[in-house]
Amino acid sequence: MSNWIPRAALRSLALCSVLPLSARTWAEPCAIDDRAREVCLEVPAQRIAALSPGATELVYAAGAGEKVVAVVAYSDYPPEAREVQSVGSHTRMDLETLVSLRPDLVIGWTTGNPPEQLEAIEGLGIPVFYIEPRDFEGVASAIERLASLAGTREQGHREAAEFREGMASLAEHYANAEPVRVFYQVWDEPLMTINDEHLIGKVLSLCGGVNVFGELARLVPRIDDEAILNADPEAILAGGMGEENREWLRHWEQYPNLSAIQHDNLYFVPPSLIQRPTPRLLEGSRLFCEKLDRVRDKR
Repeated sequence: MSNWIPRAALRSLALCSVLPLSARTWAEPCAIDDRAREVCLEVPAQRIAALSPGATELVYAAGAGEKVVAVVAYSDYPPEAREVQSVGSHTRMDLETLVSLRPDLVIGWTTGNPPEQLEAIEGLGIPVFYIEPRDFEGVASAIERLASLAGTREQGHREAAEFREGMASLAEHYANAEPVRVFYQVWDEPLMTINDEHLIGKVLSLCGGVNVFGELARLVPRIDDEAILNADPEAILAGGMGEENREWLRHWEQYPNLSAIQHDNLYFVPPSLIQRPTPRLLEGSRLFCEKLDRVRDKR
């Protein structure tokens, strides 16, 4: 029997041997995380663990909420995220529970999750995608990158575009706004604020605010009451503990000589709208800008 095979048949066999590999290669979802690492999956993620409240919101915004199998404490938005299995807090996860949920992608918080725990997760062969947006574009990009890994590009890119357009509209509206000197309180004990490099600092700047502690070196500096008195901000904004708690603002009422007290410029902004790098930052930014408009109206 002859072993001769027609040349056309050889070409067909060669094509068959290449196509599966080529198709698999092109189908692999890949994205660069916020540690500048390329993370690739064999197929789009189907079981996602989000290890911060912000990461949870971003995954849902990317259109992959139905794929979330694990979250951490305070992952309360959107409301359906509250029904997902919690694996502890962002500072200490229950790795045994996490692994038992069989995630095929873990979304880690670059500076918020314990590095040793994220390394342990990677050591088990589970891909970890690190995120920590530091500017408005970073928020939009995070949504798009997560959508790429989850196979939900259309919804993710639509959400990212809406966020970009909303922030650009605010920036245009407040481009020539009269400056307002502001102290933003991110925590009470110890007393903490943010500098201009922080995402919240960028929101203040966008609204025409001048962060009285913007030039400090640390992203989240610790300060004291005396520093506030010396800076004498025209307005004080605080997030408080919880969505309706204004207790932190009452603390400053003991200093009647503060400009912010004299002009009744103490304002509360729900922390989840401003302290999480998610699409809801647009809503929080609008609130910030509205508060500063009130200050201007009182002049």
